Amino acid sequence: MRSSGKAFGVGLALLGGAGVALQSRINGELAGRVGSGFLAAVISFGTGLVIMAIATAVTPNARRGLGKVAALLRKGGLRWWECVGGAAGAFLVASQGITVGSLGVAVFIVSLVGGQSVSSLFVDRAGLAPGGPRPITPNRAIGTVLTVVAVPIAVAGHLGTPAALGLAVLPLLAGFGSAWQQAMNGRVRQAGEGVVATTFINFLVGTVALIIAFLISMIFKGAPTGSLPSEPWLYLGGTLGIIFIAIAAALVRHIGVLLLGLGMIAGQVIGAVLLDLILPVDNKPGIATYIGAGLTLVAVWIAALPRKTPTP
Repeated sequence: MRSSGKAFGVGLALLGGAGVALQSRINGELAGRVGSGFLAAVISFGTGLVIMAIATAVTPNARRGLGKVAALLRKGGLRWWECVGGAAGAFLVASQGITVGSLGVAVFIVSLVGGQSVSSLFVDRAGLAPGGPRPITPNRAIGTVLTVVAVPIAVAGHLGTPAALGLAVLPLLAGFGSAWQQAMNGRVRQAGEGVVATTFINFLVGTVALIIAFLISMIFKGAPTGSLPSEPWLYLGGTLGIIFIAIAAALVRHIGVLLLGLGMIAGQVIGAVLLDLILPVDNKPGIATYIGAGLTLVAVWIAALPRKTPTP
């Protein structure tokens, strides 16, 4: 892929990452209103599913794509586990609703990208994405390390209490699953030859998984005691999910899971900083936050540098 095309792809990944940060804020607030992280996740994914179902129904290419995916599943050309990337997305959205209220967006992003950075490196190396194996070059390794170092710096003033950090295990695991989800959605996109069909499958799988989880949670905790909020913006989580899932599915073949992940990480950190500047919060971003956000951009740039080939 040409450097200009790679730069454009990373720019889209940055946009997708900013959407993750905003979605985390929205779903965390929604969970507090309805009294259940699982119900908030069902609402978020469910609205996305409705939108994608309509888009698929009115798009001939999307319907053909679904038919191709179904045919490949029957013939064994596509395995069932390659089509369940949406389950990892469902886990991510559920972890937003369960933990953001206690951890805040900043700590959530720290845990999420900690898992995402490392797992993206090895998912690329294993060749799980449709673009094939991508070696762990020095640039990629350095970019990953810089990202892991930069994100805690960026959110150093927002880490909260040590007791609350125990909840950070959930977004950490969600970060590991995110890299696998991007790779699997890339495979489905290649099979179905379209982003719309891939995104619909992702939301269908995720919604089913979340409904099951929500029903199980009601068995142990009872029905939620909250109520549905009246503010329309609290129902935009699914729409944001459509945007960054479609971006990831379209880009992963061209720039790889690692570079896609690093770009989205940078977008998440920058998005979190902007949200803290725009929305009312207890602590506004300090100099460490800006330094950390800048380091994530440097990390993405280093990872994107072309590998030097030895001259004969």
